[in-house]
Amino acid sequence: MTRIKRGYIARRRRTKIRLFASSFRGAHSRLTRTIIQQKRKALVSADRDRNRQKRNFRRLWVTRINAVIREKKVFYSYSRFINNLYKKELRLSRKILAQIAILNRNCLYMISNDIIK
Repeated sequence: MTRIKRGYIARRRRTKIRLFASSFRGAHSRLTRTIIQQKRKALVSADRDRNRQKRNFRRLWVTRINAVIREKKVFYSYSRFINNLYKKELRLSRKILAQIAILNRNCLYMISNDIIK
């Protein structure tokens, strides 16, 4: 039986995987099987944390808006403010409202006064 030499395809695949794991420490950057496991774990964590980041930023925006609203007692609470925004059909995202609350509070007070009237 003749000897079959393996081609370069498997080596190329492993090299690609190793490039992904080049910043890992120890066996996680050297052993192919361990690299594959770590890569899978890293990608799962990255996906999970992207969703978590969205959640955290939304919480931050809500907190900022609520703090500014309660500061001058324009409204009693954040939830009533948002509810009245929807009733008046003012579609502003929480991100934009939070930026307005930080950078230009008078503008937020004007918006809230318009809602009250």
